[in-house]
Amino acid sequence: MPDLRAASPPHTEPSWATESRDRGAIRRTNLGVVLRLLRDAGPRSRARIAADTGLPKPTVTSLVAELVALGLVREGPARREGAVGRPGTLVHLDGHAVCGIGVEISTSYVQVLALALDGEPLHERRVTVPVGAAGSEAVLDLTAREIDACRTTVQKSGVRPVGITVAVPGVVDAATGTARYAPAIGWCDIAVTDGLRARLAAPPPRLALDNDAKLAALAEYALARGTDVHDMVCVTGERGIGAGVISAGRLLRGAGGFAGEVGHMPLDPERRPCACGRRGCWETMVGLDAILRLAADEGDALHDPAVELNDRFALLRTRVHDGDPRTRAAMARVADDLGLGVALLADVLNPRVVVLGGYFTHIGDLMIERVREVVHERVMAPNAGGCEVRLSTLGFAAAARGGAHLALGAVFDDPATI
Repeated sequence: MPDLRAASPPHTEPSWATESRDRGAIRRTNLGVVLRLLRDAGPRSRARIAADTGLPKPTVTSLVAELVALGLVREGPARREGAVGRPGTLVHLDGHAVCGIGVEISTSYVQVLALALDGEPLHERRVTVPVGAAGSEAVLDLTAREIDACRTTVQKSGVRPVGITVAVPGVVDAATGTARYAPAIGWCDIAVTDGLRARLAAPPPRLALDNDAKLAALAEYALARGTDVHDMVCVTGERGIGAGVISAGRLLRGAGGFAGEVGHMPLDPERRPCACGRRGCWETMVGLDAILRLAADEGDALHDPAVELNDRFALLRTRVHDGDPRTRAAMARVADDLGLGVALLADVLNPRVVVLGGYFTHIGDLMIERVREVVHERVMAPNAGGCEVRLSTLGFAAAARGGAHLALGAVFDDPATI
């Protein structure tokens, strides 16, 4: 008997179904185009959106209406101080529908932060804890409780979390949500996302793990939107030192996702032991432990983990202003060593901006001028290759904030998914 299945004509999808699916995909893409424009360039009229995107005005009107229905944008009058006549109407991002949650597990604290779509903080809390000494199980218990509290707070306000991103200081396997090697907190092969899912009171939205310095770089780059800065290095300093690299507007991850481990560049001529097990790493010269070691002996209040970091920074500042020779010498040495490493990064990557974050935010103003001098002295290109060294304004919130931005990324890529 002949095989009738083989003789039958192949099944083909009706052309109208293909066209409908294509139109739907194009519309979803255009929704993202409009939403990202409002994020990157600020509020604007529908006519301006059409001009900026090249989309027809009727299409923009329809897209804006859909985004309003989704709770992602709102329309309101423009400010016209001193102007006469009816004010125009601008389309704004709306922060009342969804948020992203960023979490940072650092060496001495756990921080949770929720950001609305328009970048407005909705919840922020930092809990002091000696992460390495406490152990991963206790820290994941604490982190899960803080995430649950954050979700409860924002949901009571009618805001829905669309994603959670957790930052840790070390090498991570983002695909499995595992902290592969985080020596600053003593973690090796810790299943962070699985551990949190098992502890959270309710199933979470998308839950991801990433490196703290990379997320801090995303937060810093978000602040630079609308400027001509598209190449940036964010150096994050706490006990360890890491970097997030933005190249041509994109986060540089490297072939295996491990780019940015600059704290372990072998720059220390004294070859002091590092938490990573090697000797001579840059972070032994410029990490928080280094400046505290240089500034005071053990037993000094500067070394007391029970004293809040902000209070220890205030004590450092007081001693500098009072002219304490040891504290001043410590700041000068770290400034020189910091400038050395930044100059090396500037030679290799030629960024437009190097941002110093983490603990540098709090006391970096005491050494920033010397760091800039060293960078200009050591970078091969004229005028340091156009590189500007700045202090972050985000402080220890940068990584959590970057995590929240990353969690919100799915909404900007495809607003219809919410």
